[in-house]
Formats: sequence, structure tokens, C-alpha cells
Amino acid sequence: MTSTLSEPAAPAAPPAASNKRRPNGILIVLYLALGGVSFAVLQSLVAPALATIGGDLEVATSDASWILTAYLLSAAVLTPVLGRLGDMVGKRRMLIVVLSLLLVGTLLAAIAPNLGVLIIGRALQGAAGAIMPLSIAIVRDELPRDRVGGVIGLLSAIFGVGAGVGIVAAGPIIEALSWHWLFWMPAVLIVIALLGVIFGMPESAVKKPGRLDVAGTLILGVSLVSILLAITEGEKWGWTSFGTLGLLGLGVVTMVVFVLVELRAENPLVDVRLIKNRGVWTADIVAIAFGFAMFGTFVLVPTLLQLPSETGYGFGKTVSEAGLFLLPTVLMMIVFGPIAGLLVKRIGPKVPMVVGGLSVTVAFVLPAIAHGELWQVVVSGLFTGTGIGLAFASMSNAIIESVPALQTGEAIGVNTIARTIGSSIGTAVIAAIITSNASPQGLPSDDAFTIGFWVCAGVAVLATVAAAVAPSRRVRVANARANGVDDLVEA
Repeated sequence: MTSTLSEPAAPAAPPAASNKRRPNGILIVLYLALGGVSFAVLQSLVAPALATIGGDLEVATSDASWILTAYLLSAAVLTPVLGRLGDMVGKRRMLIVVLSLLLVGTLLAAIAPNLGVLIIGRALQGAAGAIMPLSIAIVRDELPRDRVGGVIGLLSAIFGVGAGVGIVAAGPIIEALSWHWLFWMPAVLIVIALLGVIFGMPESAVKKPGRLDVAGTLILGVSLVSILLAITEGEKWGWTSFGTLGLLGLGVVTMVVFVLVELRAENPLVDVRLIKNRGVWTADIVAIAFGFAMFGTFVLVPTLLQLPSETGYGFGKTVSEAGLFLLPTVLMMIVFGPIAGLLVKRIGPKVPMVVGGLSVTVAFVLPAIAHGELWQVVVSGLFTGTGIGLAFASMSNAIIESVPALQTGEAIGVNTIARTIGSSIGTAVIAAIITSNASPQGLPSDDAFTIGFWVCAGVAVLATVAAAVAPSRRVRVANARANGVDDLVEA
């Protein structure tokens, strides 16, 4: 079942020929960065505030967790759809739609009088997950080739930075103002980004006209909703309960059906054959692993820091103080994201991804061995930020160099979904470890943190292995040239 779009089937023009006059690249990057950081901040900003929001709206914290769940589900389901539509009808046009949804959802959340309205607002915000694939595709189409790698590195790192900023800023905003301001502040950035895209960004001529694969969209939606719902609610329902196992089974089965349907579709939502490309599937594994590790540390570190010092292993910090200890992580992401872009141009994405994986492995091994001193937490954060900054930028470039320009949106969209799923799994698994290793008073034991850090270290090892088997320099250059992007790499 397909739905025909009215966009004329104009032949795709190469990026270099899309505009006679090159647009202002600095402003384009600024607007894209503002949109990306707004989405990323909103992803994590509410996590430290769930108890506060639940209390204010007079609902249980477990019910308030749907504020996160709705966001993740919407992002996972709509990212590939909107990314694909961007390839078909125009990336700028679809970016305007996405930023508008993000703005409406954020304003709705800011004035939400009850949990239901807030959840609707969060679902609209999650639809903006397509900002990442659309932004990277626009950069590829509009910017000079010698700047693409560095800019993609910057934009990719921003998504990690924004998530970190959200965790850091949540406490001070709630303490000084109210939880409503968690949404009012990002709304300002979204307005600037939206106006910039509308009035300061040209439409790319690189399009892939076709039909929207409605059948594939529905099947993928059922699969992702089932899997993510089981992961996010598994702790509450019980990991061996009928509901959890049933949803996981349904998700796996429908994902298999989705692959079979897409292999036969004339205009597939996702060209699953792309995933056979070693440059693509290794980057997707890295995305899952780093999504897990990043949100794992966002759960472990603040929880450890906020535990009473009387426990003998907690540090007795407030929410705001605990957030400040994540600043080293955020700063390293800011520094190493652009550095990764430069390295990609020189030596390709493989080495930065491997180094990023090793850095995050060290980041978790250190506190797994000992986390009784604050300096150990800080050093761990430095290594975490370094690794995430390197890996996020590199995996996006790895995909771009492995797929045709016309399929950039859908390929990056799948990678974004992989990161979302990894983040969901990481949050759920670490939360389950903390809950299952708690005292009768409900306080996590010291073993809970040791186990959690070791689990994250193991996932980081998986990311390192996946990065190590990514295409070599020789294969990368051959793939890039075959896909018409040989000027992104040095022969």
C-alpha cells in the first residue's frame, strides 16, 4: 500500500549544481545547530524533573515516566518517515514542518495543565527526531565539500552535547523557576531556528521522487512501538511478564516482516539492502552502543552523586550540584566533535570511532573499579565526553561515505533510530540494575553502581569491536568514489 505524493518527478541534480549562488553556509549551520540542540536538550531535560512534574500534576512518578516514553516512541517511529519525505519532497520543506511540530509540542508542554496534554506535547516534540537526518543531508547538499566532514562532526556532537546540557540545566531551572520553564527556554531557540530555515535557507535540488511506503511505515511503527514500550515499561511490568515478553516478541516478528516487505517494495521506506553495507551496519551498532552508554552515565552518575554521604559511597550533592559534574563530559563533546570531523577528512571515520570506543570503555572501567572519590567521577566524565564526541561525528560521516546522496536521509534516519533504541535500552537496563540492588529503605547499594559501570563498559567494548571491523581506508575511499563523494576523502 502506497500513497502518491504530488511532487513532480524532477531529475535529481548533483549537489554542486543545486544553486548558482552558494548560500551563506555559516548561517545554515547556525540554524541547523539551534534546531538540533533544542531537540537534544528536550530529550533529556525532563529526566531529572519527573518526580517534580509528577508531584505538581498529582500523578505517580511511574505515570510521569510516560513523558519520556511518548517522546522516544514518537522519535523512533517518525524519524525514518520524515527523513524519507525529506529526500522526496525537499529537505528544507520537511525541516520547516519538523521544527514547527517541535515548537507546537514545546509550547503545548510549557502550558500543560495535566499529564495528558503534556504527553501529547512530548509526542509532537519527538517527531523532531528527523532533524538529525535532514540536517546532515542539507549540509551534504549545500556546503562546499571541504567543509562537510567538519560540519557534520559538529552537528553530530551537538546532539550529544544537547543531551548533556539538558541534564546539567534541569536542576537550576527547576530550583530557580518551575518545570514549565524547561520548555519555555528551548522554545526561544526553536523560533530562531525555524525563522532562519524559512527565510535564510534555500531548497536543495537533490531529491528522490517516489511514493511513501505506507505499509512499511505501519509495520515499522508497530515493531518499534512494541520494542520500545517493552523496554521502557519492562521494569514496572516485570521483565518476564506476559506483557513485556509479548511486546518484545511482537516487535521482533513485525521487524522481520518489515524487512521482507521492504525487500519487495518498489519505493521502500528504508532500503534495507543498505544495511548490508559494512560502513552502515557497523555505524548503526556503534550508535546503539553509544546511545546506551551515554544515557547509562546520565542515570548512574547523578544518582551516585545525590545519594547521602552517610551511605559511605554517596556524595550528598543536590540535583543542581550533581548536574555540574556532567559539565566535563559536555565540554569534551564540544571539543572533540569538530576534531573528529577534521580527522575524518584526513584519515576517515574508522580510527576516530575506534578511539572513541576505547575512550568510553576506559571511562566506565575506572569507576567500575573504584568510584569512592570525586576525581574518579570527573575523570570518567572527561573520557566519556571525548569518546562520544569522536564517535557521534565519525559514525555519521561513515554512513555518508557509504551511501548514495539520494539515500542520505533514510540512512541517517536509521542510525538515529539505532541511537534512540540504544538510549532507551541503556536507561531501562541501568534503572533495573539500580532498582534490583537496593536496600530495604530503597537506596541503591554500592554494588548497583559497580555492576552498572561494568555493564556500560561491556557495551563500550561492543562499540569498539564494531568500529574496528568498519571498512578500511582503501574500502572507504572506493565506496566514497562509487557514491560520488570522493572529494570528502583523500585518496
